[in-house]
Amino acid sequence: MTDSAFAQHRSRGTAALKLIIYSLIGIFFFFVPVTIGSKTTILLDHAATAIATNFRPAALVFVTALIAYGAFAPFIRGTWNKNTTETVFSLLRVLGLVLTGMYLAGIGPAAIFQPDMLPFLFDKLVLSVGLIVPIGGLALAFLIGYGLLELTGVIVQPIMRPIWRTPGWSAIDAVVSFVGSYSLALLITDRVYKEGKYTAREAAIVATGFSTVSATFMIIVAKTLGLMGSWNLYFWTTLLVTFIVSAITARLWPLRRMDHPADRDLPLPAGKGRLMAAVDAGIEQAQKAPGILSLLGATFLDGLRMASMILPSIMAVGLLGLLAAKYTPIFDIPGWALYPFTWIAQLPDPMLAARSLSSGLAEMFLPAILLKDADPVLKFVAAVVSVSQVLFLSASIPCVLATSIPLRLRDLIVIWYIRTALSILLAAPIAFWAASNGWIG
Repeated sequence: MTDSAFAQHRSRGTAALKLIIYSLIGIFFFFVPVTIGSKTTILLDHAATAIATNFRPAALVFVTALIAYGAFAPFIRGTWNKNTTETVFSLLRVLGLVLTGMYLAGIGPAAIFQPDMLPFLFDKLVLSVGLIVPIGGLALAFLIGYGLLELTGVIVQPIMRPIWRTPGWSAIDAVVSFVGSYSLALLITDRVYKEGKYTAREAAIVATGFSTVSATFMIIVAKTLGLMGSWNLYFWTTLLVTFIVSAITARLWPLRRMDHPADRDLPLPAGKGRLMAAVDAGIEQAQKAPGILSLLGATFLDGLRMASMILPSIMAVGLLGLLAAKYTPIFDIPGWALYPFTWIAQLPDPMLAARSLSSGLAEMFLPAILLKDADPVLKFVAAVVSVSQVLFLSASIPCVLATSIPLRLRDLIVIWYIRTALSILLAAPIAFWAASNGWIG
């Protein structure tokens, strides 16, 4: 063996070791429940809870700083008036900062200081999100940085076209969307679309079918609804329901009528089987990946940026949504539209379920907040639907509208309704089955 061949072989061996070790670390952080004291949950949740409990003053300063950055950044960068949507949400983030200051100072009307209003939003939601998302960003480096996604993507390529009507390489995009973040996923989707590797229909299917909240945000939903004891059941059910609904909506209006001149799939490399090509793809990514410290820094910063944009929106849109749900009939109209599906699914209190689930259009956390004391079956369904709906006005819909993908607001509202209705029908039987086996409740 020549020196160059030996060096190449050694490089592949080192990369393969990175692929295996770092991927296992990422899987351990996200999917393996650990018991500490009397609490059994994943390590990310343990870490965020420990910081919030033992270092609360520092956590409050950290989260407030993120909210302030998220509120001021659009005005500093000059992006706040780029379009109407950006203007509205920039102003809402400022409102979120004001509400944060009011809550911490204890100043404001008594109505917003009810236990299920600002106290719940900040202490149970914003504080958790502000800690878990950056910590999750660190853990995400191990899961997505060293080839696991590329390896998985090549393996599942044969099912992408027949099931989701997208090219093989969209598998990577889809998985990044689910375990990463919708903002990062939509950035990738938009870039691939601009490069001509997606047709308009394919880009729209990926953007509206897979670009949901990340696994770290799912932890917040599960915590709010008391489902961390069934984390793996919840996570894999949500993934299954989301992907089945995406396969169905890809064949329905308005996605089916979008421009699609021809399929754009690439064949496997000559002379390689699928498993070998998958391993090669994973090793190639591990070889070119930056050092672990560099990647940890990059994903941590991504987590900070994402949290800074989401936290003030949760405070503002979350409070407005809670006030609207409590004092106005605004969610009754979309609630009546969803009622036939909650009734068919035989959910407990189907009108309450429909009205609460319809609030997910405003903000994906609202159903979890409104149903935190509901029947265990209904809580499980709400947890799944709030993620599998994918689209919501406080964040993901503006992100989609900011891309080059030719989707209008009307299209996105229709897709949200179809996804929510289908998600209810798919999640409910699983919830009843899990409850009958004592896995939830």
